Amino acid sequence: MIPIPKAGILERVDGTLAAQAIPGITEVVISIALSQEVVPLPEGDKYLGFIFAKAETPVEVETALRQAHAKLKFEIN
Repeated sequence: MIPIPKAGILERVDGTLAAQAIPGITEVVISIALSQEVVPLPEGDKYLGFIFAKAETPVEVETALRQAHAKLKFEIN
């Protein structure tokens, strides 16, 4: 799950291709459309999207997820 870092309007998402290029990452899904209002938990009820990974060990999956998430940049105003 990709958490919403702050409230506002989602203006831009960068880095999805770089995130998908991380070994072990199978899919990166941004589930909120641009120009939509975003509200972080616990007040909000959505995530920005999801990152999916597959690897031999849980540690490898966690590492891939963290690396992919670090590639994503969200512009929220």
